Amino acid sequence: MGLGTEFKEFAMKGNVIDLAVGVVIGAAFGKIVTSLVADIIMPPLGLIIGGVNFSDLLLTLGMDPSGKPVVFKYGLFIQTILEFMIIAFALFMLIKGINRLKRPHPAVPVPPTKTEQLLQEIRDELAKKN
Repeated sequence: MGLGTEFKEFAMKGNVIDLAVGVVIGAAFGKIVTSLVADIIMPPLGLIIGGVNFSDLLLTLGMDPSGKPVVFKYGLFIQTILEFMIIAFALFMLIKGINRLKRPHPAVPVPPTKTEQLLQEIRDELAKKN
């Protein structure tokens, strides 16, 4: 079997294609969450806590040899943490829903047949006599 044939067989397996689709959808979802946090959530939050723009929050540590400032951008870090929390919560809810669908549903008890009912009645009558 040639290398090309092996690769084609590997690439066409369902798991690889599913993984590729998941990565593409995950990247798109990440961009949506990034926009949600940066453009919708952080501006009002910054306004509430005193007109702060989180992307501007930084601490200048000094200058590098070329004269550019070395900065610690903790505001962007806070935004990234919030993005992570939203994505983690969305994944949690998705997995929780999938697990709920996978859970076996309790079986509905089947009513006893006429023969079983008759045998239960005989058993109960015999128990009364003793």
